[in-house]
Amino acid sequence: MKKTSMLAAAVAVSIAVPAFAQTYPTKPITMVVPFAAGGPTDIIARIVAEPMSRTLGRQIVIENVAGAGGTTGITRASVAAPDGYTIMMGHMGTHGAAPALYLKLKYDPARDFAPVGLAAETPIIIVASKTHPANDLKEFIAWARAEGDKANHAHAGVGSVSHSTGILLDSILGTRPTLIPYTGTGPALNDMMSGQVDYMTDQIVNLVSQINAGTIKAFAIATRVRSAALPGLPTTREAGLDNYEVSAWNAIFAPKGTPPEIVAVLNDALVKALDDPDARKRLDELGAVVPDATGRTPAALQKLVESEVARWKTVLTQATATAKP
Repeated sequence: MKKTSMLAAAVAVSIAVPAFAQTYPTKPITMVVPFAAGGPTDIIARIVAEPMSRTLGRQIVIENVAGAGGTTGITRASVAAPDGYTIMMGHMGTHGAAPALYLKLKYDPARDFAPVGLAAETPIIIVASKTHPANDLKEFIAWARAEGDKANHAHAGVGSVSHSTGILLDSILGTRPTLIPYTGTGPALNDMMSGQVDYMTDQIVNLVSQINAGTIKAFAIATRVRSAALPGLPTTREAGLDNYEVSAWNAIFAPKGTPPEIVAVLNDALVKALDDPDARKRLDELGAVVPDATGRTPAALQKLVESEVARWKTVLTQATATAKP
């Protein structure tokens, strides 16, 4: 009788989890964006959250928790209840570069999350204030080398995409500018537009409108081919900097232990959001690269995170070693 009771209990539990997933969600979902509002991660989060909310039948509420290159918000979200009601929009910095830059990082990007899916890849552009004396990449490189630590290089905090890709650029150029940290690329970009800082490297989704409006200068995009969103902007290779090619990415994660059935529901909503005509149009206009079907799965995101942690550890170690004293 005891064995029969135990078997019945086990069956009940196995049935209960899928049943719970079938009713999920029953209330709004919080998506933690680990940067200030207005930055590229925030922009992508809001674009996909809207159609995801429609699919889920419950609103996804964006909560901006900025600090420490995005690791503050990700740390907080990582310890939330694994019930599907707190998710997060991570990116290349928080889930790739951070372990190489934060020795006391409170989470492991490859082990402490349930990956949901990749939302978009975002090419990097080298940009400067509109009053910057350089008019192309070659002139910018000459200026950076001549200015030394008098040059001000803005970024969204140690471990952020703008920080990591900026450090990589500076190491390739052999320069050591004065680094100016912000709580997000939104505030950094605002100060650059007003001339308070000289330049930064940032994700294309944050820059298209400003570049087209002429409020900032863009020197090159760090990809092998030009972007359809900015067809007139040369690649770094075309502009004379062959070895600087880098793109960022944004992806949705849930806390470790989130039931696979709930992850599947969230992934389905994300996949449908990426195929939503309005969302796709907005992402295309901003220059984001939407992943194909094989790149949208939780398994694909897990592999991406593992490869990015290894990649940026190597890149940032080499950048530190070769940086000009």
